Amino acid sequence: MHESGSRDVAYAILKARDVAGTLMPDEQDHLDLEHKMEKLYIPSIPEFIDMTADTGAGLYGCKASCDLFGLNNDDLIDQVKDIITVGEFYEMAAGGEIVFT
Repeated sequence: MHESGSRDVAYAILKARDVAGTLMPDEQDHLDLEHKMEKLYIPSIPEFIDMTADTGAGLYGCKASCDLFGLNNDDLIDQVKDIITVGEFYEMAAGGEIVFT
C-alpha cells in the first residue's frame, strides 16, 4: 500500500501530448486564457504543478479516469507518484489535515 500523508493530493494529470487535443478548447481560447492568467498573476498549469510538488504534496492519478482513457503511468507527468483507486486515496488521506489558503 502507499505511504500515508496529510499532504497527498489525488489528481490525474496528463501529459499535454496525450489527450489535451480532445479536452482543451480551441487554440485561440487557450491563448486568451493564458493571457488572462498572466494579467492576474495566476501561475500556468505546469508552474502550479511544480509548486504543488515542491511542497511535498503527493500527486496521484485517478485509476477510474486512467482506465476510462486507456492511460498508464507512462502517460502521466513525472510528478505523479502512482495511479490509485478512490479507496486507496481515502486510506492515504485518513487523519489528514485540510488546509485552506
